Amino acid sequence: MTHHSRFTWTLFLKTKNEAFDSSQKLAKIIQNEKGLNIVSIRSDHGDEFQNEFFEKFCEENGIHHNFSAPRTLQQNGVAERKNKSMDEGWRTLLNETKLPKYFWDDIVHVIYYTLNRVLSRHILKETSYELYKGRKPNISHLRVFGCKCFVLNNGKDSLEKFDAKANEAIFLGYSLHSRAYRVFNRRTLIVEKSVHVVCDETNSIVQYNSLEEEDVGFKEKDYSL
Repeated sequence: MTHHSRFTWTLFLKTKNEAFDSSQKLAKIIQNEKGLNIVSIRSDHGDEFQNEFFEKFCEENGIHHNFSAPRTLQQNGVAERKNKSMDEGWRTLLNETKLPKYFWDDIVHVIYYTLNRVLSRHILKETSYELYKGRKPNISHLRVFGCKCFVLNNGKDSLEKFDAKANEAIFLGYSLHSRAYRVFNRRTLIVEKSVHVVCDETNSIVQYNSLEEEDVGFKEKDYSL
């Protein structure tokens, strides 16, 4: 018996050059986790998809690579609608929170993370998470993006007797590799991953107008253990 499933996958790419490597990794994940083989894929005629590497990969794995007609967005209707919704989503959150523009990738991650767990497919009446995992998602850990939060020092720095045990931070989302939150520590100016986070959602989204472009360090530390 052959099992056929149709999924729409969204790859988050910082540059188009990552398309091939990310697609390879996704194919391996699907095969290892679900025991399924990809039968066909559809893309536009972008150079990141229509090249010798993709052609060889599809040929070796028996994948039919279908292309939409040039300048015919309706043939990629689902993907185009998702792209439009995503553009509106991250632009809205960026303007609401007044965060610097280089936080846009965190916004994209958190929007997809949330939508996969709360938005149901109209026909199947299930979320994307349910379709892939086979069980309902736990959404009790979801928090408001950009809200004020406090992250426990937890031995990261040596504290004096009267020093605060927690630092104020900005909630940025969820770690993809551990059960931890991602926050921007306003004292250290570093993005951290930690489970020791308390969020203040009383004012929903908190605007940080004083956070300037040059304020953020581009380091990330994992304190989730």
